Amino acid sequence: MTWQPIVIFVAVALAAIGFAAVPLLRRGASRGSVLLLGAIALFVLGVGGGVYLVVGHPYLAARDTKKLSDSEPDVRALIPPLIKRVRQYPNDDKAWRYLAGAYMSAQDPADAAKALAKVIALTPKPDTALNAAYGETLTLANNGAVPPEAEAAFTAALAADPESGAARFYLGLARAQHDDNATALKYWQSLLADIPPNSRLHQVLVERMAALSAQSGGMPAGGPQAMVAQLAARLKADPNDALGWVRLINAYTVLGEMDKARDALKSARAAFKGNKDAQTAFDTIAKQIK
Repeated sequence: MTWQPIVIFVAVALAAIGFAAVPLLRRGASRGSVLLLGAIALFVLGVGGGVYLVVGHPYLAARDTKKLSDSEPDVRALIPPLIKRVRQYPNDDKAWRYLAGAYMSAQDPADAAKALAKVIALTPKPDTALNAAYGETLTLANNGAVPPEAEAAFTAALAADPESGAARFYLGLARAQHDDNATALKYWQSLLADIPPNSRLHQVLVERMAALSAQSGGMPAGGPQAMVAQLAARLKADPNDALGWVRLINAYTVLGEMDKARDALKSARAAFKGNKDAQTAFDTIAKQIK
């Protein structure tokens, strides 16, 4: 069987979006769940990129996620020949990798995890990306909650690479699930420093950290409140950042500082007076603080 590049490309390209969205679509989600699963989706697409790195094509993470055209094959059709391949050659780690990607795109995280477990067994040295991808599949199969096996995989990934963004993100989730907010905040605080301030993931982390800090009744040094204050100061000096205003209003809302959220909204509207698109965005977020 010849492994053409298009097979690899199609098998993995759609994995991230459908895979991260399924748990959210299958059940009603609270705002906290939306943030949690939204962050997971962002990680699969960007910072984590576990399976993309496993397959060896990290550039696929930036691929346009448009719907498949009629000329492109159904990824699910690749699963039977891949299963046949791994049965015939059970030590073909590449075939197992591609099978994991195909299962992911078919929204079958449980079987994707089994395939990645086989890849790990066939890999002699610890592999950060493999362990992170395995942990991601287990987590998504568990509707966004990090099971013990996934936590162990992320711990292994972090041991192999202390800078692993995926490991720090998911280990933070795992600790938060167990009400170990202090440790969760440490993981996310270290990760936050490596994420562009204007990214959506940065905003999600700030909001999650703010929520955890509010639950535990305190803030770590340099924690969310300090970051929100820095953002507010930056916008005061340079108010021409609509996304920054949205982030600031969101952060104040999560922190429960509604008066500050309303003041920020007024300042944002004034800064973008006459900008229809910005005002529309502000109208949307205003609904959260009424």
